[in-house]
Amino acid sequence: MARPVTLVTGQWADLTLSTLAEKASDFGYDGLELACWGDHFDVAEAVGPNGAAYCKSRHEILAKNGLTTWAIAAHLVGQCVLDRIDPRHQAILPPRIYGDGDPTGVNQRAIEEMKQTAKAAKNLGVSIVNGFTGSSIWHLLYSFPPNLPGQIDAGYELLKERWTPILDVFAECGVKFALEVHPTEIAFDLASARRTLDALDNHPAFGFNYDPSHLGYQGVDYVKFLYEFSDRIVHVHMKDVYWSDTPTRVGVFGGHVDFGNPERFWDFRSLGRGSIDFEAIIRALNHINYQGPLSVEWEDAGMDREHGAAEACEFVNGLDFKPSEVAFDAAFDAR
Repeated sequence: MARPVTLVTGQWADLTLSTLAEKASDFGYDGLELACWGDHFDVAEAVGPNGAAYCKSRHEILAKNGLTTWAIAAHLVGQCVLDRIDPRHQAILPPRIYGDGDPTGVNQRAIEEMKQTAKAAKNLGVSIVNGFTGSSIWHLLYSFPPNLPGQIDAGYELLKERWTPILDVFAECGVKFALEVHPTEIAFDLASARRTLDALDNHPAFGFNYDPSHLGYQGVDYVKFLYEFSDRIVHVHMKDVYWSDTPTRVGVFGGHVDFGNPERFWDFRSLGRGSIDFEAIIRALNHINYQGPLSVEWEDAGMDREHGAAEACEFVNGLDFKPSEVAFDAAFDAR
């Protein structure tokens, strides 16, 4: 095994960390990517007066099951830094962040919480926070009615205004923020990822949490992403997605039908059961010398999750391999 295999806990937040850690160990994982929701990792507790004891308790639960952690996940609060807040966001935020739902207040509290998340990660002893940025301009994607001059520019200017102070705290803490490039984020393909880096003046604390599943069904070259941003890949999600080779009744925008609907053009699948070429990804990761975790984010509306999580761990362990340390034809030179 070339790299540790971990499990993202966000889709398991209905379970306690103790219960999930025991299951993940049985599934064969090396560690967990702790979500900052459910009871898995509480930012306020980690930076509070008993923060050291709290962080120690997380490590003890993991160690009891032969697990460790390399990263935490702060997607939900991060989303609300840039988003145009509406009542949907109440479902993904703790009450202390959502408050009375006033959009300006939610944005401001999310900004402060992300700064605290950097400190919480440092206290836990990890150097990566995966997450979302949100986007104030996602609703302008299709450009009809036609976008006004400067509207898209203003979205990236707002990114710089709100995220630079957050990233400065990350830098002070020696922690990287890794954006999961994803629809509804300020970066959702190669072009917008490049524009995001430019807008942030290539901030040293900013990187990407690579996840091919959100790129492939869009028609984005997900392997090229690794090569183009090789110096910014700080974490990797292993997640599969299926997309149809023929036209379907429900297109790429989803048709307002639920995941799992068989008429969808694309849907998330358990690893190895979708359309992603994971061997090409492993070869690219070897080429760019990525040595971090391969973190399984398991989602498949048509499969039992425990079966799927165990299957996914076995799939990744069987797929991953170290790069060659010698040229394959070097033996011909032996005398």
